[in-house]
Amino acid sequence: MRGAVLVARRLRVNSPPRRRQTEARSPVNVVSRPGKIHILPGDVVSKIAAGEVVERPASVVRELVDNSLDAGATKITVEVRDGGRTLIKVTDDGEGMNREDAPLALQRHATSKVRSEQDLWSIRTLGFRGEALPSIASVSRLTLATATRDEPVGTKMVLTGGVLEQRDEAAVAPGTQIEVADLFFNTPARKKFLKATPTELSHVCQVVQQAALAWPKVRFRLLHNGQEVLDYPVAASLRDRLLQLYGQRWLEQVVEVRGEGPGLSLTGMTVHGAQTRAGRTPQELFVNRRAVKSPTVAHAIADGYGSFLAKGRYPQYVLFLDVDPGRVDVNVHPAKREVRFADQDLVHQTVRRAVRTALGGSPQSIRLDEPSQRPREQAAGWPGTAVGWQPQRPPTVRGEGPGTVAGLAHAMGSDAASALSGPEQLAVPGMGEASPAYLVETERDVVPLGQVSRTFLVAQVGTELQVIDQHTAHERVLFERLWRAWLEQRVVSQPLLIPEPIEVPLQRAPLLTRHLPELDKLGLSIEPFGAGSFMVRAVPAQLAQVDYVALVQDLVDDLSEWNAASSLESKVRPILATLACHSAVQAGRAMALSESKQLIEDWVREGLPMTCPHGRRVALRLTDEELNKIFGRA
Repeated sequence: MRGAVLVARRLRVNSPPRRRQTEARSPVNVVSRPGKIHILPGDVVSKIAAGEVVERPASVVRELVDNSLDAGATKITVEVRDGGRTLIKVTDDGEGMNREDAPLALQRHATSKVRSEQDLWSIRTLGFRGEALPSIASVSRLTLATATRDEPVGTKMVLTGGVLEQRDEAAVAPGTQIEVADLFFNTPARKKFLKATPTELSHVCQVVQQAALAWPKVRFRLLHNGQEVLDYPVAASLRDRLLQLYGQRWLEQVVEVRGEGPGLSLTGMTVHGAQTRAGRTPQELFVNRRAVKSPTVAHAIADGYGSFLAKGRYPQYVLFLDVDPGRVDVNVHPAKREVRFADQDLVHQTVRRAVRTALGGSPQSIRLDEPSQRPREQAAGWPGTAVGWQPQRPPTVRGEGPGTVAGLAHAMGSDAASALSGPEQLAVPGMGEASPAYLVETERDVVPLGQVSRTFLVAQVGTELQVIDQHTAHERVLFERLWRAWLEQRVVSQPLLIPEPIEVPLQRAPLLTRHLPELDKLGLSIEPFGAGSFMVRAVPAQLAQVDYVALVQDLVDDLSEWNAASSLESKVRPILATLACHSAVQAGRAMALSESKQLIEDWVREGLPMTCPHGRRVALRLTDEELNKIFGRA
């Protein structure tokens, strides 16, 4: 009985319900805490959404141009001021919106392109989320003026920070005009991350050029601060559009790419293996006319090049991949820059096979509607030299051509010099003078034996037998000379007798212009000469005649990494390496034994470096001990 009473007492003392009742009777013990989770205000939600869609002025241009294309526009004009910071205006002649649809277009998730969940898995339009206009309006002062061809008057709406301030009828031409002023005026934290005006303008140029590539039947114009920057009239074919963007020279370097697979097809152009460069521009991929980045396709392209792609070189391409909309997900990135394929392996195999097949041809075989009558050497150009470089080919005896054992034995004989036709005989058409020979200086312990495939020099250096890549060896020699001259601040410029005109893609021109003073300190004098046009007036004295167009293109790619470099030396090295690469003796150029000897001796004086500045191998070296082992004499 006593035990039962004790248990009852414990239950009364420890009972949670009775304790809660006691606490409830005492107001002193009441503690009220607010919840941690709350609903964000609508303006904050809009700004978060805008942060996903609107990264910079180019993002606004892309969204508005996409809407214009979806509306069936045949003429789109983009006007920006101060790189898009102050004003972005996109005008089109599309179908426009009536007075009922215009207000709805500024509501979140309002769209005419998706009706049900099923539509999300077969997207055929560039826009589909209904977030672009309201997101842009929430971080700017937006004015929309639109009209259809069926209504006598149009609609004009003015919003500030996403809030409607004015809605009126207006006399508007059929189509839509959207002005976006003071971007990020109410989000200063975002605004301070915008880059300089030339940088932002270059991104806008890229968006317009990508749209022009995907839609050749549409005219595109871009104006900056009232001046026309780009004008791409309607093109009859993709070839004509590529000609507008990249010029005839690029078209002469490309091969056509075609491939098919279940539910997909691939078309486009990529440069021949001999024309790859250190830069990555252009590398344009369109999936169902949408400009995207795809690691799968990028890897497949590199895999397709295989041995055609030297270390440190990259292909330039414009490829169009058409995929069944139900087999590709375009809704995996907030800014729609990436896609996901349902048949990733199939896409990879199709692209790789198409690129590899295309590279089996030659660049001059692709004329894209207009076959060229230029000779093969002139059409393709020798790598790294001016287009039109036509070396005199040496006489070839059957069974004794370059690259054969008999040819090497023939080159080692007394007729080696005549058989290898020294570059004293090489001439650049239009220059009026012979190409400078690789200068002969003092004798050293180097015995040249010949040249293989017009690319590799065979020589005895000391007691070693060496096979030397003539281009990488010469490139390293020139780089070391330029590097020492820069360290000693004695880089000497050589003015060109006739300044060389070059064209740079307009979206890249501001970058080059900004860094012209730095290039001038490296001995390369370039002056602006209009929108996208420049004049090369002087080059470092150590350099020979080069292809200035290709040189400047690679330099622009180097300059794009300028701000990421941690020191001045890390900025200068890639520039000097590019200068050396373009001036070095190229693969495919015949060299006399005297020139071969001098090149190898210069390489020896530099300490026999085994890689070029870009990391490619220079030589294969076999010591006498290794030769004895190979022939069983060890």
